[in-house]
Amino acid sequence: MTPPPGFLSSGKVCRLRRAFYGLKQAPRLGIVILLLYVDDMIITGDDVSGISNLQAYLSQQFEMKSLGPLRYFLGLEVSDSPDGFFLSQAKYASDLLARAGLTDCQVASTPLAYDVQLTPHDGSLLDDPTLYGQLVGSLIYLTVTQPDIAHAVHIVSQFMAAPRTSHHSAVLHILCYVKGTLLHGLQFSSNSSLTLSGYSDADWAGDPTDRRSTTGFSFFLGDSLISWRSKKQTLVSRSNAESEYRALADSTSELLWLRRLLTGLGAPQPSSTALHCNSQSAMKMAHNDTFHERTKHIELDCHFIRQHVVNGVVHLILVSSEDQTADIFTKSFLPGRF
Repeated sequence: MTPPPGFLSSGKVCRLRRAFYGLKQAPRLGIVILLLYVDDMIITGDDVSGISNLQAYLSQQFEMKSLGPLRYFLGLEVSDSPDGFFLSQAKYASDLLARAGLTDCQVASTPLAYDVQLTPHDGSLLDDPTLYGQLVGSLIYLTVTQPDIAHAVHIVSQFMAAPRTSHHSAVLHILCYVKGTLLHGLQFSSNSSLTLSGYSDADWAGDPTDRRSTTGFSFFLGDSLISWRSKKQTLVSRSNAESEYRALADSTSELLWLRRLLTGLGAPQPSSTALHCNSQSAMKMAHNDTFHERTKHIELDCHFIRQHVVNGVVHLILVSSEDQTADIFTKSFLPGRF
């Protein structure tokens, strides 16, 4: 049977492994990074000769074609200048609007109407939920370069199993916002420092159905946004401090992973990483090794965060709610605040 396009046979996988094994055995002066998705590949790094050697070796093993400097990859558009790199998905977003029939829609100023609360029982069930699932799936991929829609997409994605008319209206509202932000994306400045910092926030009992809280965090390398999340917590928190502390635990896990990743990429973090939080109660729990009755139910998270605070991996900084960057991943806002 002929393998589908982009399929790597076991023989090809073995040859690819041998290529990497040979690369690892050779002396290296820099870093070579390979990103592979099916049969699309990016090779980059600071070792020019290593990149050339890898390309030459892979060309001997596989039928390959070099497309030159990175410009387009899996719907991501990459443009470079002396100021850095800019990532966007303008064409991908335009195609998405055309599929939804919204090429001439009126632009929305925010992804969601202020203080909107969607529940599984609003409106009537859609006759055919196929388009809803396709649009939401495409919006999830669009968050790769548009973190400003992450919270709204997180909400509408919770109704994929049984979408209703109100949920569909919310998706259309997000698309109307996308229409006005087609050229938005992520800027990675060449002048940015390589110091990691983060923001952690939570919206206590924000879900109107099960009263679970929403965790939001964002991490910056210098002034470049590199990681973010908007996700509903798995347990119901009995206080705002508890929800904030659970968000701190999730943020700390991401922080540790990013520190390891940056070390592998040649940008180690020699000092502790600043993690901004707007909850004094959560910060006090992180610095206090005595657990009272009101904090024993989150004792594991307390031990986890305190361990890394004591070891100097994380240092917590109090930030006002007005300056809390991660707030955009936990709730909707009026246009000015947004």
